[in-house]
Amino acid sequence: MAEALRNTDDGHQGGRQDGGQREVRQDEARLWAELVATARRTVADGLVVGTSGNVSARVGDLVLVTPSGVPYDRLTPDDITGVDLTGRQVLGTLVPTSELPMHLAVYRTTDARAVVHTHAVHATAVSTLVPELPPVHYMTVALGGPVRVAPYATYGTGELAENMLRALAGRSGCLLRNHGTITYGATLDQAYDRTAQLEWMCRLWLTASCVPGLTPSLLTEAQLTEVGERLKGYGQRR
Repeated sequence: MAEALRNTDDGHQGGRQDGGQREVRQDEARLWAELVATARRTVADGLVVGTSGNVSARVGDLVLVTPSGVPYDRLTPDDITGVDLTGRQVLGTLVPTSELPMHLAVYRTTDARAVVHTHAVHATAVSTLVPELPPVHYMTVALGGPVRVAPYATYGTGELAENMLRALAGRSGCLLRNHGTITYGATLDQAYDRTAQLEWMCRLWLTASCVPGLTPSLLTEAQLTEVGERLKGYGQRR
C-alpha cells in the first residue's frame, strides 16, 4: 500500500515516490550521514524551523538531498535520497525537497560539492530591506564580496533558481528576498560555515542599524580587497 501523503510546514506534501533502487555505495552512505548531521545542525543552531530548510551534497554526478517534509531527527540511513543532475531520482523513495531546482542550478553552474538553504531570521529580515547586504564586516570577502539579494519568486520554481544564479555570480552565497539564504562550498562544513557567517553578518548589520541617530560604518572596496589578499594565507597549511 502506498504511504499516505502528509502536509508539511511550508504547504508541500511529503511522501513516497517511485525511484531508482540501485545499491548504495559506502562513500554515498558516509556522505548521507554527514548531510543529515548538517541538516540537524541548522535546526539546533536556529537557522531553520521544522523542515523549512534543505541541504544537499554532490558525489560524482549524484546529488544527495534532504527529502520534503521529513523532520531531520527522523532521517535514517535507509532514507537516503539521491537524484542525478537532471533531477531524476536514482536513490531512495522519499520525495526530494521542493527546492531541488535551486540546488541543481548551483551544481550545474559552479564547482560546488555542497549546498545549504535556510530560513534564518536575521538574513531573511535583511532580504526584505535592501538589495544587497552592506559590507559591515570584513568576512564579507569570505562569500566573494557584498552579498546580493535575489528578487522574490515562488519557492521551488525555475524562476527562483534563475534569480538565485544571478545573485550568486562571483559569490558563494546570496539572500533570497522574503525567503532566506543559500550558500555553497567544497564541503558540507564549508557550506554550513558560510551560512552561519551570513546570518551573523545580517544580525550585526541589523543591530548596528537600530541605534537611533547613527549609521553603521561600511568597508570600502579597497579595504575588502586587502582583506581578500590576507585571507588567501589564512588557516593551517598541510
